[in-house]
Amino acid sequence: MSDDKSKSGGRDRELISLSEDYEVRDWAKKFGVTEDGLREAVARVGNRAADVEADLNGSR
Repeated sequence: MSDDKSKSGGRDRELISLSEDYEVRDWAKKFGVTEDGLREAVARVGNRAADVEADLNGSR
């Protein structure tokens, strides 16, 4: 699924795209982790933002 930059919010904000540098940077900042830390979390639990956040918070 390509990242349609003309559409913001909604389903697109539920998923983390590691192929987009700006998304990696923004999500890492939001979660307070390094970009590598974000990539490791996505590798563990998938790219759903809620799952990544739970993993990073130790809730998973």
